[in-house]
Amino acid sequence: MKASRDEIARDWLPRYTGMRHEEFGKWILLTNFQAYVDTFAAQHDVPVRGKGGPMTAATSTDGVTIINYGMGSPNAATVMDLLTSVAPSGVLFLGKCGGLKKSTAVGHFILPTAAIRGEGTGDSYMPSEVPALPSFKLQQFVANAVADHGYEYRTGVIYTTNRRVWEYDEDFRDYLRAVRAIGIDMETATVFIVGHANRIPRGAVLLVSDIPMAPDGIKTEESDRAVSRRFAEEHLRIGIDAIRHVRDSGEKIKHFQFE
Repeated sequence: MKASRDEIARDWLPRYTGMRHEEFGKWILLTNFQAYVDTFAAQHDVPVRGKGGPMTAATSTDGVTIINYGMGSPNAATVMDLLTSVAPSGVLFLGKCGGLKKSTAVGHFILPTAAIRGEGTGDSYMPSEVPALPSFKLQQFVANAVADHGYEYRTGVIYTTNRRVWEYDEDFRDYLRAVRAIGIDMETATVFIVGHANRIPRGAVLLVSDIPMAPDGIKTEESDRAVSRRFAEEHLRIGIDAIRHVRDSGEKIKHFQFE
C-alpha cells in the first residue's frame, strides 16, 4: 500500500533529527546554526540529538525544542513538512539576513511582516499569488521580547531567494532596490508559506548579519564570526523568551481571518 504523507512525515522526523516524537516539545525554534543548538542544550543541560545527521535538535525540560535544519529553502520546507507529525503549537525561525536599506545596520533585528517568494520552493505548496505571511499574534510576542531585551527592531518585507551568490549581479541588485525589501535571506518565505500550507503557526526574528548592497558590506567568514560573537546569544535568548511568553499566555496565535 502506498504510504500517506502523514506516514512519511512521521517516519522521517526521527530519522532526520535523531529525536523520537515524544521528545519534541509543542513550541519549536528553527535555526541554521549549530552553535544555537549547542548553546541552548548547554543552557538547559540537555543532550543534542542527531549529531552527524542532516539535522540536530534539543528539547528543554519545559517543552521548547530547537532544530538546526541546515541551510536553504528546500531544507526549510522539509523540516516544516516533517513537523506536521508532532503538530506544533508554534514555530519561530531564528535566522540571519542581509540588510538592504539604509535604515538597517549589522546587529539590528528584523521582524518580517511578509516575505517575497523568490525561492521557488514554495510554489510546490501554494499558488504563486498567495503571500508568505507570519502568524501576526506570534510576531507580536516576538516584538515584545525584543523590546524587553532593550533592543530596537525593524519591520518590513524580506526577499527570500535560492541564490546564495548574487552580490556581483547588478541586474539582481537593481531588482532588489525596485521591490523595496528590507532584507534578503534564503528561508523566511519558505517557512511562512509551508507553515501556511500545513496550518502551523509561524513567525521569525532575523538578525542582520551584513549589508550586501554596500561596497564593503558583503559578508565574509571573519565578519560573520564577529556578528555571531556579538549578537548570536542575545538572538537566541530573545527567541526563547518569545516562544515561552506566547506559550505561557495561553492565547491562541492562529487567527482564522488571516490564515
